[in-house]
Formats: sequence, structure tokens, C-alpha cells
Amino acid sequence: MIAIVLVVHLFIAIALVGVVLVQRSEGGGLGIGGGTMGGLMTTRGSASLLTRVTAVLAACFMATSIVLAILSGATQEPRSVLDRPVPQAPAQPAEPRAPSVPLAN
Repeated sequence: MIAIVLVVHLFIAIALVGVVLVQRSEGGGLGIGGGTMGGLMTTRGSASLLTRVTAVLAACFMATSIVLAILSGATQEPRSVLDRPVPQAPAQPAEPRAPSVPLAN
């Protein structure tokens, strides 16, 4: 499940970067899509469409980010020291062993 959401998340991120780069900036920037788009739409119409597409892709990106955060947190054990069980001391201390004598070969 996480792999599928991650792949969708990556495609949305790539599409979002592409749509942002196509938009005409006020400072000049790349402005790849700033023309008349071959008579398909007016400049104002394409700007409005690109703005809406950017907003939808950004919302989808945020949603998949939240879903990935929830899914990744659900599969891990708690990491807090307070959530771990307290280790129990052994009932009797271990008896010391006699020192070992090196054996000659």
C-alpha cells in the first residue's frame, strides 16, 4: 500500500514541478507556456487553467504526504522510552565462574 501511494506521490510531485515551470512568471523566469498556446486558449485563460491545475496538484500532494505519514507511523513500534516495558532483574545473581587457565598447545 505504501509503495502505491509513494509512486502516486512522486508522479504528482513531478507534475507539480512541470506545471509550475510552465507558468509565466512576473519576473521573466522560464515562461515556457506564456504564449497563446497555438490559438487554443487566450493568455488569461491559460493562466487561470494553470493556476487551478497547480492548486489541485498541490492539494493532492499534501493529501498523499499526510497519507504516507500515517501509513509509515502505523507500521513501526513505539520508540519512546516510556512506552517500552521495564526490564526485570534476574531472580538470583549469576554466579561468577572460575578463571580459565590457558592451555598449552
